[in-house]
Amino acid sequence: MTYAKTTSFTPEQQLLARVAKALAHPARVAIIQFLASKQTCISGDIAAELPLSRTTVSQHLQELKALDLIRGEIDGLTVCYCLNTELLRQVQQQFTAFFDEATRGGAVCGPGDDACAC
Repeated sequence: MTYAKTTSFTPEQQLLARVAKALAHPARVAIIQFLASKQTCISGDIAAELPLSRTTVSQHLQELKALDLIRGEIDGLTVCYCLNTELLRQVQQQFTAFFDEATRGGAVCGPGDDACAC
């Protein structure tokens, strides 16, 4: 049996990987974009905004909520969802630093690049 050795990686690397996995589904991206466009908590049927069943949207909301990218407060029979903008800003900074480091200097290697030693 193999075990994921996530403890061998920094907390920042672990967070980026979890967020990337959560955002790997277009429905979750659409949910984040929808909540961002409203700039307020949404209570009501988010499923009405997406081409998915209520059950499927609910599962995606739970995935995002488990990671704390969104928050949901129960208000009677409805749940009010909003973005965790503090965490999203933190993740944005970490992704920016990641891509800056990955693209800084160094040789560019790609299709048709004669300088690439691959």
